[in-house]
Amino acid sequence: MTSHDHTPRIDWLRLSALAALACVTVFGCEHHTTLTGPAPPPPPPPPPGSTAVLVGAGDIADCSSGGAEATAALLDGIAGTVFTAGDNAYSSGSTGEFADCYDPTWGRHKARTRPAPGNHDYNSSAAAPYYAYFGSNAGPAGRGYYSYDLGAWHIISLNSNVDMSAGSDQEQWLRGDLQGTTKRCVLAYWHHPRFSSGSHGSSTASQPLWQALYDFDADVVVSGHDHNYQRFAPQTPAGDADPTRGIREFVVGTGGRSHYDFGTPIANTEAYDTETWGVLKLTLGATSYTWQFIPIAGGTFQDSGTGACH
Repeated sequence: MTSHDHTPRIDWLRLSALAALACVTVFGCEHHTTLTGPAPPPPPPPPPGSTAVLVGAGDIADCSSGGAEATAALLDGIAGTVFTAGDNAYSSGSTGEFADCYDPTWGRHKARTRPAPGNHDYNSSAAAPYYAYFGSNAGPAGRGYYSYDLGAWHIISLNSNVDMSAGSDQEQWLRGDLQGTTKRCVLAYWHHPRFSSGSHGSSTASQPLWQALYDFDADVVVSGHDHNYQRFAPQTPAGDADPTRGIREFVVGTGGRSHYDFGTPIANTEAYDTETWGVLKLTLGATSYTWQFIPIAGGTFQDSGTGACH
C-alpha cells in the first residue's frame, strides 16, 4: 500500500495468505508482524527551513521494562516537539512512577514535551501526579485538553479519559478551537483510539471528537492504548474510507511498556506491527506531512510515507 491517499481497498483474503511471504520478501523482517502492500516510497526531502517535527508515542514508562529507555534514546537524536499519547507512567501514574520510571527516560525531554493523559495516568487521584509533573505543558491543570501551533500546523491534545460525548465541555471546546484556528493543517492526539485492531479495539466514545475534527477538515489523529503500531487510510468518523476528506489515524502504543498482538486487521488498515518499540516522527510542512516509524536499536520494522493537508 502506498502512502497516497487515493488507494484501493485491500484484498484481505489474498494478503492474509501472502502475509508471511510479504514479511520476508518486502520488509526483511524475522517475524510476521506486518500486513501491508509494497513498501511506500521514502518521503521526499522537504525544503530547508519549511517544516516542523512532532515525534513521540504512547504507553511508555514501566520500571520493569527497558523499553522506555530504548525509545528515549531515539528521542535523544531527534530534534523537535515531543508528544505522548497517554499512559506515560505505569502502572498507576503515581508520583513515584513518574519520578522513578518516566523521568530518567522520556523525562530527559520534558521541557519540549506536550503530553496527553491515559487511563493508567488516571489511576492516581484523577491524574494529579501527571498534571503536577508536566505542569503547564499539559494545558490547564485537571482539564487535560489544550492546543498549540507548531510551524504551519494546529496541534490539539485531547483527553479520552473524560466526557467526549456530543455537547460535552470537551467536544464544545474542540469545535470552538477548530473554528478559531487560522492554520490549514490540523493534527490531534489522545489515548484511546477511535479505530484499532488491537485487543482494546475501537473506541466509539471518541467518535464525537472525530466528528468535530472531520467537520473542520482535520488531517491526522494519533492515539495509543493498544501496544502496537497501526496505520489507517483516511476515513470518516464511522470508519468508511474517504480519500478526499477522511482523517488518517496512527496507533502508536510503542513507547516501551509491552507488546500486544492481534488477529485479522480491521477495514482500512494500511500497515501494522506488533513486536517493535519505536517512535512516530511526523515532519509537518505548509501543505503536507511525512511520517516515519523509527524502531529502537535492533528493530527491523519501518513505515514511512506522505500525505497532503485538506
